[in-house]
Amino acid sequence: MLNNGKKMSDELNNQYSASSIQVLKGLEAVRKRPGMYIGSTGPNGLHHLVYEVVDNSIDEAMAGYCDTITVALEKDDICRVEDNGRGIPVDMHPTEHISALELVLTRLHAGGKFDKSNYKVSGGLHGVGVSCVNALSTWMEAFVYREGKRYQQKYAEGKPKTKVECLGDTELHGTMIRWKADKTIFTETTTYNFEVLAQRLRELAFLNPGITIKFRDERLETPKEVVYKFEGGIRHFTSFLNEGKAVVPEEPIYISGESNDVIVEVSMQYNDLYSETIFSYVNDINTREGGTHLDGFKTALTITLNKFLQQREKLVKKLDKDERLSQDDCRSGLTAVISVKVPDPQFEGQTKTKLGNSEVRGIVDSIVKEKFTLWCEQNPKVLDLILEKVVGEAVARIAARKAKEASRKKTFGDGFGLPAKLSDCSLKDPELCELYIVEGDSAGGSAKKGRDAKTQAILPLWGKMLNVEKVRPEKVVNNDKLEPVIASLGAGFGKDFNIEKLRYHKIIIMADADVDGSHIRTLLLTFFFRYMPQIIEQGYVYLAMPPLFKIQLGKKVIYVYSDEERDAELEKLGESRSKADVQRYKGLGEMDGKQLWETTMDPKVRKMRVVTIPDAIAADKIFSVCMGEEVEPRRKFIEENAIYANLDV
Repeated sequence: MLNNGKKMSDELNNQYSASSIQVLKGLEAVRKRPGMYIGSTGPNGLHHLVYEVVDNSIDEAMAGYCDTITVALEKDDICRVEDNGRGIPVDMHPTEHISALELVLTRLHAGGKFDKSNYKVSGGLHGVGVSCVNALSTWMEAFVYREGKRYQQKYAEGKPKTKVECLGDTELHGTMIRWKADKTIFTETTTYNFEVLAQRLRELAFLNPGITIKFRDERLETPKEVVYKFEGGIRHFTSFLNEGKAVVPEEPIYISGESNDVIVEVSMQYNDLYSETIFSYVNDINTREGGTHLDGFKTALTITLNKFLQQREKLVKKLDKDERLSQDDCRSGLTAVISVKVPDPQFEGQTKTKLGNSEVRGIVDSIVKEKFTLWCEQNPKVLDLILEKVVGEAVARIAARKAKEASRKKTFGDGFGLPAKLSDCSLKDPELCELYIVEGDSAGGSAKKGRDAKTQAILPLWGKMLNVEKVRPEKVVNNDKLEPVIASLGAGFGKDFNIEKLRYHKIIIMADADVDGSHIRTLLLTFFFRYMPQIIEQGYVYLAMPPLFKIQLGKKVIYVYSDEERDAELEKLGESRSKADVQRYKGLGEMDGKQLWETTMDPKVRKMRVVTIPDAIAADKIFSVCMGEEVEPRRKFIEENAIYANLDV
């Protein structure tokens, strides 16, 4: 046996030779494992192609050589990005012996961003950007306008198909890249979403004041163009985020400074809500997971407000002895944009969502403390309003602490504190379990009879739900309508939320298809967005789609979900149409358990819509406008978006 084993081992060793080592040349590695470079091959990855090319133009702008960028969506899923920068160099590279243009577009880690003499700061630090786009495209073409000449080169699947050709003289300067994403890689879709791209381009315009970004949709019969240019930069950004809210101060506080080549910009403003909205950026990259720059800001804000609080005896007396403002107190109702430019940023992970440079923490802390202290000294009356707000938050936090601790076991227990109205499922694996949050006891009873008791739990809701956009967090945990939801999910809420403890990975809101049902859905989604955003980000929240009509002809029963479907099905019946009985469901309570299962709950046939957050800025704005106190912004939003509303009144 040992000899046979040795013989087998020798054979395997002989097979594993130099020829066994696979070498992926050029951009083959990108085509082989695209997800490693752009995150995914779904819609997010497709749009990432545009961001990579635009980032090159933004880097030219940050370096001071470009002030206009145009992004265009052409017919047949073609994208075009052009700028009026210096133009990518086309001369021969001294060591690679090919044109610099070809080098940049066909080699990983080739670019001008590793040498700080060309770009002091840049977003696309890994040098894989535009070459990756080339690799993942059926074809690409580059036009360069440089030093009075116009040049062109064409590529297919990342490989050059022509030499760099001079097409003649020009007075233009800059670069234009056109490409068509490869359908064999982006199998889900190669069609760009205008709104998704518009949100990112608008964000870039906010972060780079003075730059003009033109965005065109040339797929339409009449091309549509929007132009983004914000001289106010991140101050304008903060005002945009707070639109429709009562704010203090009227104009955002703006802080800027530079130290050791790190440029820091902060814009902040308080509003009348209790949730915080903070966006942080490094070299225009959205650091969604924060990092050292955000830590420095939070520390400086808290220390400065505590320092000025000690000078106001009346406010200090409202707090318990030795109690100080916490970081959470100081950020209650705060909207802030933090933008830093770092010459050599170290990001945690390829996704570049968290800054790791330890020195940046101290730089941001120092600049914010110094400049915010100066602002506080110059604006004592406005500072008093801010301190009253944050002290009020601290008082509420202290008052709620004991009540929260007392209710913690009941609310966040390990199963013993589940609500009486919850009809739980027998399985305990969250990946297999679903929670139906159902409007009304009647529909809840039908759902309980019709469900699959192994995997489907039912929680009926009744009465008027709380609008969390307008109340403090402690009122949320003690609310008799939301407490059962929090308890059923079992993962806490707000800053205590732990998605690892979530008891269901499908949370399905099942409400009537009328105005009241829409209101309940919106209130629940507002709660999830503000206090458990991770469940939406992970794709765990769904909207059930119960049928609107039941068409019956003899023993044949058809359920349809819209007026159009009803008309289409009746058309199919031909001459028998007049004999068909059409019933419109006014509410879920009109269905028995069997009907609910057959139409809305059976995983084999049911229709559901997953709730997503395609853009956190847009989502935050929509919730604030639609659920806030200000009437005028809500009226304006409804008028502008009335085409999408289906009001059943």
